[in-house]
Amino acid sequence: MLSPGDRFEGYVVDAAVGRGGTSTVYRAREIRPPGRSVALKVLTDDPPHPADTARLEHEFVLGRRLVHPHIATVFDHGPGWLAMELLAGGPATNLPTRPDRLAALGQIAGALDHVHEQGVVHCDVKPANMLLHEDFAERGAALADFGSAHVLGEAVPPRATHVTASLPYSAPELLLGHQVTAATDEYALVCSAVELLTGAPPFIAATAMGVTAAQLSDPPPRLSRRIAWLPHAFDSIVAKALAKQPAMRYPTCSEPIALITRLLRP
Repeated sequence: MLSPGDRFEGYVVDAAVGRGGTSTVYRAREIRPPGRSVALKVLTDDPPHPADTARLEHEFVLGRRLVHPHIATVFDHGPGWLAMELLAGGPATNLPTRPDRLAALGQIAGALDHVHEQGVVHCDVKPANMLLHEDFAERGAALADFGSAHVLGEAVPPRATHVTASLPYSAPELLLGHQVTAATDEYALVCSAVELLTGAPPFIAATAMGVTAAQLSDPPPRLSRRIAWLPHAFDSIVAKALAKQPAMRYPTCSEPIALITRLLRP
């Protein structure tokens, strides 16, 4: 663990701002000009596990390749660490209003469509990876954490043991180890949209096994039946985006989010 004031690879640590299973993220400042503030992700194990180091290297390479106003910029890296754009507004769940959340979802959908045009699937879309610029009204939200990303059409190992925090957003094909496509991210994005708009993702269970079973077998809930302000058409949009078969979903991430936005716009 690094402490405030510690120097690390050309940066001065200000504070820890987040922890994951294998890393800690710090707010830090460059020592050399331009002296910008960054989010510094540092692997926890010392020495770091080779698989974790490779994942961070993979995240850096993809981050440098995927340039978009709503994708977090990566700056520098080394063995066991990565410096990236500091998105000080936190996750999209911090947004106080429905219009702002819809705006953020639209921005992330556009970023994902760009990612897919570059032949990449994010594979871990969720509200925690939709981060906000401090000046959200001017710069909006950005998609972060490409450590789980894969090449379009690539099969991935089965995710039956996928990180519990990601299970509520995991498409059936991801859980089963089938080929991932743009539709895999679309599924996760619309699960995230349901959570941001209603307070909970569509599939909920007491255990990780229960969530996995629901993703694989259960139809999406008809939320308009228990949430008075949701139109019935919302259920139809969600049902198509969360179809168990990827080919039955919308052709882009932007399409379902645009439909939901038009439906719920004041």
